[in-house]
Amino acid sequence: MASVVASAQQPADTAIRQVADTLALQDTVAAKDTTIAVQPAKDSVSLNPNFNGKWTFENNLSVLSPQFTQEALKHHPYFGFGSPLLKQPVSNLYKHNGKDLLFYLLVFLFIVFGIIRSLFPKYFSDLFRVFFRTTLKQKQIREQLMQVPLPSVLLNGFFVLSGAFYISFMVLHFKLAETGVFWQMFLYAAAGLSIAYMVKFIGLKLSGWLFNMKEAAEAYIFIVFIINKMLGILLLPFLLVLAFSKGDAYTAGLVLSWCLTGGMVLYRVILTYGLIRSHVKVNFFHFLLYMLAFEVLPVLIVYKALLLYFSQTA
Repeated sequence: MASVVASAQQPADTAIRQVADTLALQDTVAAKDTTIAVQPAKDSVSLNPNFNGKWTFENNLSVLSPQFTQEALKHHPYFGFGSPLLKQPVSNLYKHNGKDLLFYLLVFLFIVFGIIRSLFPKYFSDLFRVFFRTTLKQKQIREQLMQVPLPSVLLNGFFVLSGAFYISFMVLHFKLAETGVFWQMFLYAAAGLSIAYMVKFIGLKLSGWLFNMKEAAEAYIFIVFIINKMLGILLLPFLLVLAFSKGDAYTAGLVLSWCLTGGMVLYRVILTYGLIRSHVKVNFFHFLLYMLAFEVLPVLIVYKALLLYFSQTA
């Protein structure tokens, strides 16, 4: 019996459907790149417009010789070894022109005056009374002042310092010396004042002893040094003005200091003439000759000597 193979009909599968592939769509990432292409800049180090790429040298010049090395460096394409040297500006040395030391010394001078004033108040009181002649007992007060030597010596030294400052300011203001070093002028002025009044003191003492006029000599020495003490004290505020002021204030301080110094010298001449006439019969002309010979002339000689010394050392 023959076998028959029959195949059943397969119905269409609805589950299998061909869907359109979305990946096949045009990719938007592949859009045109908007980035601007940057070309690399040329190396500016290699730019050398003065170099033409060739140079010649002598045929007998060895490659190993120093002359060849110098010529090669001189014709280097990138470094100008053959160019002239550039002179760099030299900076000036800074010099501090402040007045710090002068300020501290003037403060020290005021402190010294305050200490002397505090230690010897009675001496200062008698000193001002004698100077302004507010009492009739001049001889008694003079003897009291002469019995206290320590404040007298201290005030004489104070006058030397104060006068040295003032003389230094005057010399620099009028440019009387070629040197401009203030402290050198101060030391010479202090030494000059000390020597001048030491010689005056010894000379008056000897003159009074030789001519048997000790009382007149003592009175004259007393007047000279009393005026010096007061001048040293009264110059203190003017030293500050001359040291740190400018313009109109400096001019006013300068003129007032001249008036003060001239007035003190004139006052000393008047007191000295009255004292000399009470002890010695002398007319004003002879007294004027004495003042010019023993007061003015030594100062001019000292100034001339200092001027010659500074002109040689400048």
